[in-house]
Amino acid sequence: MRGRAGFALAGGMFVLDQFTKWLAAGPLGLTVEGQNLHLLPFFDLTRVHNRGISLGLLTAGSDHGRWLLVGMTAVIACVVGWWLTREEKRGDQLALGLVLGGALGNIVDRARLGYVFDFLDLHIGEFRPFLVFNVADACISIGVVILILRAFLVREHKPSKEPDHA
Repeated sequence: MRGRAGFALAGGMFVLDQFTKWLAAGPLGLTVEGQNLHLLPFFDLTRVHNRGISLGLLTAGSDHGRWLLVGMTAVIACVVGWWLTREEKRGDQLALGLVLGGALGNIVDRARLGYVFDFLDLHIGEFRPFLVFNVADACISIGVVILILRAFLVREHKPSKEPDHA
């Protein structure tokens, strides 16, 4: 089956995402939105309930909006899965696997909790170059960047045809 490595990576990233969310909410004790655990001068765990999509856009303020976002992101995940079954390049398969695994992790959160549970908080002092995110968000972002870079920078080498000399 084409895309097997991508689907395996998607499954692994989904499990890692859900495990880290369980770890943050369970043993590490981030049970209340806004709760913070300072780990390093540049890294905290901060519980955030993201009711929107990337960058807090399209915030779902109702159950109707929540399920609309679940449906919309599920359609996107299905398209990524379909693409993965047709993609021939291994690097693109792996990038699509990252995107798919991340999308599935966030879809499960939104369906189960009503929001996406974010908790990874990178910062430089008070400056936060990123919003609080989770493993699924990182997978999606990294996968998309890889796809874009490969689209612009990786060229297929096709054998050149030499003219026939008779």
